[in-house]
Amino acid sequence: MKINRLKVILAEKSKTNRWLAEKLGKSEVSVSRWVTNEIQPSMETFLAIAKLLDVDVKELINSSK
Repeated sequence: MKINRLKVILAEKSKTNRWLAEKLGKSEVSVSRWVTNEIQPSMETFLAIAKLLDVDVKELINSSK
């Protein structure tokens, strides 16, 4: 299972869940669920998030290895 690091990266970039939701055209509820790792966004969404936050997509994901 992969666990995302969205919460950490958003904090590092001084961005909020609301900001990310608005940029992606998604609900704040969805973003909140991603940030708490309740659910995971699609790889397409991960790529969009990485671009918005100017990070490598690999930085958004913690491998379980």
